Amino acid sequence: MDSTNELKAPSETVSSSATTLMDIEKASTTEEWKPQKTEWIIMISLSIISLMVALDATILVTVLPQITQSLNGNAIDAFWTGTSYLLSNAVFQPVIASISEFFGRQQLLILSLIFFTAGTIVCAVANNFTVMLVGRSIQGIGGGGILTLSQVIFCDIVPLRYRPKYFAIVQGSWAIGSIVGPVIGGAFVANTTWRWCFYINFPFCALGFVLAIFFVRLNAVAKLTLAQKLRQTDWIGALLFLGGTTVFLIGLSWGGVQYAWNSVQTLGPLILGLAGVAVFVGWQLWIRPQSLLPMSLFYCPSAIISFYCALVNGLLIFSALYYLPFYFMSIRASSPTRAGIELFPALFLLLPGSVVVATLTTRLGAFRWAIWSGWLMTTLGAGLLLLLDVNTKYYIIAIALGVLGIGFGEVITSMNTAIQAISKVKDASMAACMYAFMRSLGAPLGVAICGTIFQNAMSSRLTSHGLPESIAHDSERYIYVLRTMEDEVKKAAILDSYSHGFRAVFVFLTCISASAFAASLFVKHFSMDKELQSKFTARPQSASKK
Repeated sequence: MDSTNELKAPSETVSSSATTLMDIEKASTTEEWKPQKTEWIIMISLSIISLMVALDATILVTVLPQITQSLNGNAIDAFWTGTSYLLSNAVFQPVIASISEFFGRQQLLILSLIFFTAGTIVCAVANNFTVMLVGRSIQGIGGGGILTLSQVIFCDIVPLRYRPKYFAIVQGSWAIGSIVGPVIGGAFVANTTWRWCFYINFPFCALGFVLAIFFVRLNAVAKLTLAQKLRQTDWIGALLFLGGTTVFLIGLSWGGVQYAWNSVQTLGPLILGLAGVAVFVGWQLWIRPQSLLPMSLFYCPSAIISFYCALVNGLLIFSALYYLPFYFMSIRASSPTRAGIELFPALFLLLPGSVVVATLTTRLGAFRWAIWSGWLMTTLGAGLLLLLDVNTKYYIIAIALGVLGIGFGEVITSMNTAIQAISKVKDASMAACMYAFMRSLGAPLGVAICGTIFQNAMSSRLTSHGLPESIAHDSERYIYVLRTMEDEVKKAAILDSYSHGFRAVFVFLTCISASAFAASLFVKHFSMDKELQSKFTARPQSASKK
């Protein structure tokens, strides 16, 4: 008998005063769900594919200054090399997840791999930043699809109570890719060419196609004709969502970097984008309810708080992954390879933090303790980054990074679990997608906001030293100028200006992390013992009904 049918849903919520002991007792009386061969194959396949995306997401962290110099770009070009990927990665996730409800998870996963591979080819042959940005945007669509479908497929095949335990496999792959990405990127720059940062994806892409085609196979509970699929897919909602969010994020990315915040070029896209998002919400509420993005996902304060925390989590992780190597290469004059290695305390401890939380959450059936301890550690780690300046010893940096890594690991797993526990059973898949979307949305938000903060703070300090503000506008490429500069007085003033910019960024990260910690205290308890309901199954339907 399939044990998933024994996982009863006592209620959507229980009183916040419910004790952990009740959850432990319930866990001991519920027969443990265990994956069969088919589910193991799917989970391992998704983990390998996720490794490729994680590697690509971080491999350019230590390489951007070299790409900027090689393609004769500037700080803005380097900024958009990262941001173009993050934008397309985020905005396409809900659309791909929604379309997969009708056209199939496997089919959309293969399509995402096609986009990712095509974008990788374009980036590998790019000889200017226009081509590079096109390739990174196409890559982002594929990477976003892979990321969100991995979340959604796990919701299809694993009951919520055991999801943290088994999704830790994907989290582990993501952590490994994040760990080795900056180091591999730095090694390529030092020994070959930055183009190998894209060449390395090709074997993974080939393996990904094999795994997606032959092993990630799901059975649809309801069979639809092509006409029914086309009719039920909310194409207008998809266009409204893509248009509104893309325009808004472009305006946000322009603000303070390419144009002033009060300029028409910034305010125009921001206002137009927000109007587009408002029209999309109206469309979802009154014209095509429950079509692309169910508004029932936001049915209670705990859900809204959890999505906010997911947004902040993405903002913090990607901002740290960008500005910490930048700090190492500028202030400490580290090589790209060494900058990647110096990140190890955070990235190595992220995985154990995630695995421990996943194991205990499954055993206890409770997640709030992990949310609170995770945000406390993250805020503490971000606060410790304020100690970083021109003369900081590395052991202090390592302690700060280690605390931050543990916090990140706890938050990633606990918030993912919380959002799915809070959601209604029928919304579980889209709740997982929305979690991935909010985390991904936080990335371009963080890059844009931190970019403005860093540039303004560095410019202010440069002015006080009687130096041109143009150095701040070309700060990535200027790293290489510093390494050959013989005027020690001027060099010290510039390094002090860099340090002032980083300090301002770390203050912001600490404050935004503290806001998430404070908000998380109001998340209520929800049961993790929910019945598994999905439109797709990894097992034959006859077996799933036993």
